[in-house]
Formats: sequence, structure tokens, C-alpha cells
Amino acid sequence: MSVQDYMAQLGRQAREASRLMMAANSGIKNAALQAIAVEIDAERESIVAENTRDMENGRINGLDAALLDRLELTPARIDGMIEGLQQVSALPDPCGEITDLKNMPSGIQVGKMRVPLGVVGIIYESRPNVTIDAASLCLKSGNATILRGGSEAIHSNQAIAKCISAGLEKAGLPATAVQVIETADRAAVGELITMPQFVDVIVPRGGKSLIERISKEAKVSVIKHLDGICHVYIDDEADLEKAFNIALNSKTHRYGVCNAMETLLVCETVAANILPKLAEAYAEKGVELRGCEKTCSLLPAAIAATVEDWATEYLAPVLSIRIVTGMDAAIDHIAEYSSAHTESIVTENYTKARAFLTRVDSASVMINASTRFADGFQYGLGAEIGISTDKIHARGPVGLEGLTSQKWIVLGNGEILA
Repeated sequence: MSVQDYMAQLGRQAREASRLMMAANSGIKNAALQAIAVEIDAERESIVAENTRDMENGRINGLDAALLDRLELTPARIDGMIEGLQQVSALPDPCGEITDLKNMPSGIQVGKMRVPLGVVGIIYESRPNVTIDAASLCLKSGNATILRGGSEAIHSNQAIAKCISAGLEKAGLPATAVQVIETADRAAVGELITMPQFVDVIVPRGGKSLIERISKEAKVSVIKHLDGICHVYIDDEADLEKAFNIALNSKTHRYGVCNAMETLLVCETVAANILPKLAEAYAEKGVELRGCEKTCSLLPAAIAATVEDWATEYLAPVLSIRIVTGMDAAIDHIAEYSSAHTESIVTENYTKARAFLTRVDSASVMINASTRFADGFQYGLGAEIGISTDKIHARGPVGLEGLTSQKWIVLGNGEILA
């Protein structure tokens, strides 16, 4: 079977499954999620074995440290997959919710009902736990999904896919409600993003080049973000102990993730009080510092930053630091270089904090918190399908509601238009 025929088959099956999923009640969907969690737990050894194959192949093929970190399924990450399924199961089902119902002079009632999008195509790289995140959210929101993981995680994803299929069948739902593409042929992506007759929306999760390609070539609506150039600004009225912990955690908690801080902005009046301590802590963790002229004069170990550094998502133990005159200068820097993902201010001044919330135009804006909280799990979504830096339909971490739409409903009692 050609790739084109194979993808068309998956598309038809997904469209058929989506009609059944649209009619599935919350109890059945929750039963499927719980059954999948049981299967994942029971198949830990086989999942780890397949993931080990992928890790070994990744090292042979020269995957960098950030990609290998994303690829690895540790016991804790498998626990997280199971917990994510259970959390999504416990979340309120948005489907069928009727809002804004009002009586009209004609006698009819008009309102809106929340409904599934239909078929969601998801393209992602490296992280096999995304397979569970994506499947769980699509199932709970009443959608069918076609998943295309990276070739580097193909064995891990197929092992997880078997668990998903088994859980769906045990709950009485079609196994084709979640289909993981079995071929590593890149032509499959080209087919997936150009099948509007079968696919309603595409969610790409991966590197900038992948998302740029999807955005350019897709004939289906795309929910996306290109970069995670996240900032923390330490204000002159910051609690420096909070600032130290937030700046350290935002960068070093995990490097290869889109919500890690890539640029630290520090008010010039407190720079000498906090940057040397932070530099020492970063050095202990092997973080390379690239700074503006003022930063380099204060931190001898820092190397001179270029304009390119301010616009770079490192996904690695590298950090850019810029000393600024105050909050206005910090906001100007963010406006010029941010990817509109996540920004945080550390300050004890309520007025400044509120101004920062208002003036910074990113998907997540924080006060006195690590950028690492910009995550669907941390936001109480159970899991996330991805992060959107678009402003239409969904923005920020995309959970259940972001995978639904609304349709108008009219309730009448024989009314006709005169």
C-alpha cells in the first residue's frame, strides 16, 4: 500500500470513529481512559524495553542531549502518563455544555453548545509521553485523532499505541479513535496535513523547522507555537531570595522544554546584588552565560551576547542575561524578542506587577513564579495537547476546551418566521 493510500485509509477510519466519539457519553470516555491507564501500568516492562531500543538508536544516530532527554521514558515519566490519564478522566467533560441560553422576542431560545472539533492530527518529535497526553485529551473531548510521532520514538510510540487500542476496546469504543501512524516515511506528514476531508485541525509539536513547514504547507487549520523564548525580569523591588529561586528554577529545572527561561532581564539597581550569586549557581549546573556589556563587566565568566542570542531558543544549558534600566526597558526587550510564550516578573510592587500583566502580550504572563509552570498539567488541564501562541481559537496550554468548538442551538415550540 502506498503512503497516500495508507493515510487515506487512516483518515476514513478516523472520520468514522469521530462520529461515534461525538455520541459517546462521559462515562464511556472515562472508562476508556481508566482502562488505558491500567494497560500502561501492566505493560511497563515492554514500554521501557521499546524505549531502550529508541534510546540506543538515538545515540547511534547522534541525537543531542536535549532530544535524548525528551525521548527517555523513566519510571517517573510513565507514572506521569498514568497520572495524566487519571486526571483527564476526573476533569469535567466540556462536550454538550449549553451556555448563553436566552429567550428571544420571537419565542425561540438561542444558545451555544460545546462540541468536539472532529478529527485532530497531531505531529510531534521525540517525546513519546505526548502520545498519551494527546490521546487522553482528544478522547475526553470527544475527538478522534491521528498521531504521528518522530521516527526516533517509533518503537516507544507503537508500544504505547497497543495499550491505547486495548483500553479503547475494553471500554467499547472503536480502536480507530486513536491511530498512531506506523510508518516513518516523511511523506505521511505531507498527506496528513493536506486531508481536510478527513482532518479538522493539526497540532504540530516539535522544532521550529517542523512547525514552519506545517504552517506553510497545511491545508488544514493549525494550532501552533514556533519558539519558546521565555523571559524572567527581576525588578528593583523584587524579593531577591524569590528572584534567585525563580531564575534558577526557570532555567535549570529542565533545559529541553519550551517553557524554560532563555533570557534573564535584571534591573540595574539590583544586578550587583543578585547576578554574582546566580552566576555561581549556574556555574555549578554547567550553564553557559552570555551577557550584555554590563553583565560581562559584572560577571567575568560571561561571554558577550549577540543580537542573535536575544532571539534564540537554546533548549540547552545556555542563558542570555541583559541588565536593563527598569521595567519599561524590560517590557521593550520582551516586545522585540519574545516568541509570545511565557514571561515572568519578580517584584513586590503590586502596581508594577499589574502593569506587567497588562502590557506584556504573551500566552502566559506570571508574577513571582517560575516559567516552568506554563504547562497544561500545572494549569489543572490534566495534560496539554500543545502550547498555542496564536490569538485565535486557543492560546497558551491547550486542554479539553481548546479541542472543542461551539455551535449555535435553537429551541423552539413551533415558531415560524412571519
